Amino acid sequence: MASLTRPFTMLLMLFIIGLATCARSKSPLLVEDEGNRRNRPAECHFGKELKELGSTWFPDLGAPFGKMYCIKCQCLPVQKKRRIVARVQCRNIKNECPKPTCDEPILLPGRCCKTCPGDSSSPDILQDTPVATINEPEDMKHFGALLTGRTSTMLKRDEMLNNYSTKNPQNLIATGRFSFHKKNLYYSFYVSEKASRPSAIQFIDNSGNILEEHSLVIPNNGPSSNYQNATGKICGVWRRVPRDYRRLLREDQMNAVLIWNGKFGSDLALAGPISKYPALSTELFSSLLEPAPGTNADVMAGAGGTAIVSTNSGVAPSIHLTLVVNGLFEADETADIPLNIRLESVEKRSVIIEEIQRVKKPNHDINVIEFSSPVSVNELRLLTRGKLQIVVESKKKPESLRIQGNVITRVACELFQTLLSSHNPESKTKSAGMAWLYLNKDGSLVYNIQTHNLNMVDKPLITLTNDNGGKKNTELEDLTSSLEMDRAYGVVDKLGPRVLEPLYAGDLGLNVATKSETSLIRGKFSVRPVTDARDSEEPILLKRVGDHAPLHSVGMAWIAVDNDCNLHYDVSLAGVPNQYHPLQLYLVDMPMEVFGAPVHRRLLEEFASNHLEGFVLSISATDLAKLESSVNFIEIVSKDQNILKSKVKSVKVPNHCYPLTVENEVGNGGAAEDNSNHQSSDTKCYHSNRFYDDGEQWHSIIESCTVCACNNRRVKCEPIKCPPLKCKKEDQLHRKGECCPTCVGKYVEETNNNAPPRGCKLGDQFYKAGSSWHPYLPPNGFDTCAVCTCDSNSLEVSCPRVQCPPLNCNEKLAYRPDKKACCKRCPDVKPQKESKQNTEVMKDEGSRTGTLNSPTVIMASGGCKSHMGYHKNGQEWHPIIASHGEQKCIKCKCKDGNINCEKKRCPRTACQNQNKNGKKQPVDDDCCQCRARRHQAGHRRKQKQQQQQQQQNASKS
Repeated sequence: MASLTRPFTMLLMLFIIGLATCARSKSPLLVEDEGNRRNRPAECHFGKELKELGSTWFPDLGAPFGKMYCIKCQCLPVQKKRRIVARVQCRNIKNECPKPTCDEPILLPGRCCKTCPGDSSSPDILQDTPVATINEPEDMKHFGALLTGRTSTMLKRDEMLNNYSTKNPQNLIATGRFSFHKKNLYYSFYVSEKASRPSAIQFIDNSGNILEEHSLVIPNNGPSSNYQNATGKICGVWRRVPRDYRRLLREDQMNAVLIWNGKFGSDLALAGPISKYPALSTELFSSLLEPAPGTNADVMAGAGGTAIVSTNSGVAPSIHLTLVVNGLFEADETADIPLNIRLESVEKRSVIIEEIQRVKKPNHDINVIEFSSPVSVNELRLLTRGKLQIVVESKKKPESLRIQGNVITRVACELFQTLLSSHNPESKTKSAGMAWLYLNKDGSLVYNIQTHNLNMVDKPLITLTNDNGGKKNTELEDLTSSLEMDRAYGVVDKLGPRVLEPLYAGDLGLNVATKSETSLIRGKFSVRPVTDARDSEEPILLKRVGDHAPLHSVGMAWIAVDNDCNLHYDVSLAGVPNQYHPLQLYLVDMPMEVFGAPVHRRLLEEFASNHLEGFVLSISATDLAKLESSVNFIEIVSKDQNILKSKVKSVKVPNHCYPLTVENEVGNGGAAEDNSNHQSSDTKCYHSNRFYDDGEQWHSIIESCTVCACNNRRVKCEPIKCPPLKCKKEDQLHRKGECCPTCVGKYVEETNNNAPPRGCKLGDQFYKAGSSWHPYLPPNGFDTCAVCTCDSNSLEVSCPRVQCPPLNCNEKLAYRPDKKACCKRCPDVKPQKESKQNTEVMKDEGSRTGTLNSPTVIMASGGCKSHMGYHKNGQEWHPIIASHGEQKCIKCKCKDGNINCEKKRCPRTACQNQNKNGKKQPVDDDCCQCRARRHQAGHRRKQKQQQQQQQQNASKS
């Protein structure tokens, strides 16, 4: 038994290792096509599961193996040049089991090793999660970074010079914001306006090891980002940050690197440490501080800064600034250096705030300055509208050591969204909607509102409100004028603190009122980072389906496909009570939106809350192509019933995510999962603007009096063949709109009245009483050997077949005149020998078409044609060769259109009675000649050659 266990274990280990695939490890700087650069997460792929770096688990191979408790797998970091990649390592821990110390050890369920009661020190005790889970502290939330030439000194190390270039003649700088939430690190950047978009971002440790790399390229032929194009920001997310990397982040030991790549290598890289700044939790505005115009480029090389701005518009309005700067000190300035800081108007150049702040000990790369100052309400209004700038300069040399930048919307990539529904349980309204908005770089507010069933409301009023929990909500902005049909969109240019502060505080709401109701539907905006699914063009409004759905339920869904060909989705719901949970999210696609179209339903995820965010890694290229070319729907299902559903606009898919060959058959289902009892589409047919199931018959609406059928995805149509009627011609009636005539009878009298039509139903087809027809049997078509009749009295269908008359001839000679003939017939041939003269006569008579001996009739009856003329089916004759005359020893016969010629053979008994001296015995038949035995072999060869020559001549004739 042991000899069998070891090979099985080895095979199992190889199988497990084959399932475990890891992140790619190609050099990040040698990329041929930037559009195809892939994210390289430091995590392990095990089958269809993602495993965090540092986690351990027992592989679950499913039935019949189940979970293998004697196999331990780990996701381990592996150093590959400068990159940290993940590798799956699985080993058999059976031999690591300690020897039990008790007399009767037991094997507990879900264990590999036998243990004593109470023993917990065994290698088979673990969970499918990291061994130690660390509770993230409260300060593990907001981070910032400044990326300039001075903060990039770590890239100038000898071991990194071949990978990065720090030559920065334009003195480009960047600033970033980072927000950590549920193991995900969301990042946002502003870069100099004179810089193009970076091609990649890397996260590296203080030793220069690459922990993570993401592509930032937005391909021209791929999905574009409306938000990033409109705001000029760079957005992304590092999902599932490993535990060890979260520790580096918490301890300020992680750096961000932005890379601008050329075709053959790196042109420029900027780096900066990711650090915690307490002011980021209240940041409302940001500023990117660059060397001021007129300063010396060589002196200010590598200099720059960023500002974190927050305000308070209470009784005593004030502003708080946190500045992160460098490059403003001379080489001999080492302590207590004064800097002049101004907040001034961009247009009027009037100074609003001017402060002198001293830096105790200047640093080469990072210097942090914080201060607050009172301001007026009007000055706050200028701040929110992007009319102010920050200037930081050296007190000693203000003209040569100066950086400045406009105060703009905060760096964070974020939008604000809400669902609109009735909050009154007694309300019977079916109106619903959604809204989402974001801030432009200049501080203007871009809003989008979509409603459903609001056109039934008389003169609705749409306003932004301050919904801070008070008894009465304060109206801030009236958006009613932009409402057209069910959509409202526009820009609020003159945005003040009274709108901006409740927006960031989570108190901004949207209210739809009517003359009779102060709040028909409403919702409060919540902030969401712009990444993955929410980086698409717009969300989808999920609407109620049927009366079984909750009355005030509504939803919104974001869907997008990233540059790595992964499908992302983000769903939010409102008005769905807990009794409807759990819920299932389905993605439904069909080739086109027509009746009977094939439907494919893919279960994306099951969830039990009002918010769901996820992704699909294993979706095929064919299914991704359908997102752009097919009709797609999003469904929310509760207890096998759809409660919310909506059509999805075409989802843009990157070109490199498409399959190499595209299936053109509209009914082909591909590899989508079918998790319901919906109709499969693999065998459907498309015809006359709708789909039909395999085996289904229908009357064509394109061609009258034509019946079609679907057989194995192919449509076959045939004109209707009318059966013969058993009534006189004068008793036949061909009604308008009908394909075949009918006999006049009781049926006609009844149909002349206004009574409902009477008839029979056969399959899915309806036939009027008294009508008759040939049954249509795909794929062969109409069966003309059977006639179906709908009895006028009983309304029953009978389909008797044609009764063939008995044959008075040899049944072996009977034949069918054509392939679709119902009955066989006897050959019209009299056995007689026909001479050459008779053949000539037959030719002359046969030339008259329509006679029994005409060539057309002969050939249609299975006859044959030779140089001697036409021969009827079954006719025999001796061929005539011009140089030898009639060959009476050869007989030809016509059989069902084929000519077969044979030479008469001599019976054996005729040549066996010979004398011993070789004399021949007389033979009656002239065609039979016997030869002497001693010459028999030679004569046989000669005779065989003559027979072959004669057969060739006969066949030619």
